[in-house]
Amino acid sequence: MHEVKVYDRSGKLKKIISVKALTRRSDRQINSPSSYIKKGRKTKPPAKVLGKDAKPVRAR
Repeated sequence: MHEVKVYDRSGKLKKIISVKALTRRSDRQINSPSSYIKKGRKTKPPAKVLGKDAKPVRAR
């Protein structure tokens, strides 16, 4: 893994993210991936099953 350089729109260097910080972030993401889900994204509800022979129907 390499350090990451973050620039603003004008091309000036804003910050440098160290390898150590990236390693800690990846460890946290592995342990709790739900905390990194983007807010505002809509997920589809699980399919509803009516019976053994019925096809699954999506909720609308």
